[in-house]
Amino acid sequence: MVQSILIADSGATKTAWRLLENGKLIDFHTSGISPYHMSQSQIENLIREEFPKKILTKSISHVYYYGTGCKTSIKARIVARALATFYDDANIHITHDLMGAAIATCGNKAGITCILGTGSNSCFYNGKKIVTNSPGLGYVLGDEASGAYFGKLLVQHFLYKKFDQALEKAFVKQFNLNKDEILHKVYRESFPNRFLANFAQFLSAHRGHYIIENIIEDGLREFFGTHLIRYPQIEKMPVHFVGSIAFHFQDKIDELCNVYGFHLGQILKDPMEGLTKFHQLRSGSKKK
Repeated sequence: MVQSILIADSGATKTAWRLLENGKLIDFHTSGISPYHMSQSQIENLIREEFPKKILTKSISHVYYYGTGCKTSIKARIVARALATFYDDANIHITHDLMGAAIATCGNKAGITCILGTGSNSCFYNGKKIVTNSPGLGYVLGDEASGAYFGKLLVQHFLYKKFDQALEKAFVKQFNLNKDEILHKVYRESFPNRFLANFAQFLSAHRGHYIIENIIEDGLREFFGTHLIRYPQIEKMPVHFVGSIAFHFQDKIDELCNVYGFHLGQILKDPMEGLTKFHQLRSGSKKK
């Protein structure tokens, strides 16, 4: 019997999906899924509206879902039940996105894995499971060096008028938002973390400006100092990074690893390739 395996890597902003069937790969994306902010019915509606029709009607044997907010069994069940609405015959496995990042970067070896995307997180992985975790506290209290964290700093600089004239002009031109509009979106609309993370693209577009470089370095130092130094294993193990923020600012991460004496491992924009290889090996299938 041919296995059809559906893999998901879900963050707060977007979800990457990959179908493995008969050695072939089909990729598609949807909006992010977070059981902390979405009900089962909302997740079902997202799947119904954003999945390609040919995927919705497929017979899926296994679903491996790695998603933000799925660390607890209660939250994981919300996602599992939503997926079971469409794939009731599938074996559905739900775990958090940090496990997916650890598998993608470490495989069956031990290491420290970090996520720097819309949110941030980190763990020590022993090659089989996550042993210790220095978690982010969400975009309000923590998530140091995440997209939402950097977006918040940029908005503060703009609203407090800490940008120089050139940066302020560029910020207004790119986003065309005033103070009232920003505050309304942050405090009154849904998914303010996504809204804030969207500003992080401004950092990449203005690399080299001293204010921007200081924001990037300060945010990454906060993450290193708050989380990474808490792992005693980091003296002997490689530290890996996954996520768009890590990928775009890998030069700064490399510099800071040298400063702290950490051994830098992989920096991946997303974990999908690593997860694909892992599940192909487990199922015995090969890419065509």
